[in-house]
Amino acid sequence: MSNKLDFKNKVVIVTGAGGGLGRTYALAFAERGAKVVVNDLGGSMTGDAGKSTKAADVVVEEIRAKNGIAVANYDSVEDAEKIVNTAIENFGTVHILINNAGILRDKSFLRTSDLDWGYYY
Repeated sequence: MSNKLDFKNKVVIVTGAGGGLGRTYALAFAERGAKVVVNDLGGSMTGDAGKSTKAADVVVEEIRAKNGIAVANYDSVEDAEKIVNTAIENFGTVHILINNAGILRDKSFLRTSDLDWGYYY
């Protein structure tokens, strides 16, 4: 009997999966049999503009190299429907969502602007 969790034939979306914890989550689910949608917008951790497919593509290739099943998605989490559609088009459903994507705003509490809190006037 194995103590390892089994996600065989489960479909997992991991946002922000091109690096850091998101990458770790994507690889762990794939190792345990999940089909993974590796979502990464391709920007920097600080939110700098720029769109690159490389981060997501590298993780997909890592998963496939270990005989796992994965596809990449490059949409922003603001377009969540597109990310879900990638899962449905490739795997037919979604079972698990790891909403990991984020932008690091390394500021003290007192220096945080209204824009950083998400207030838009």
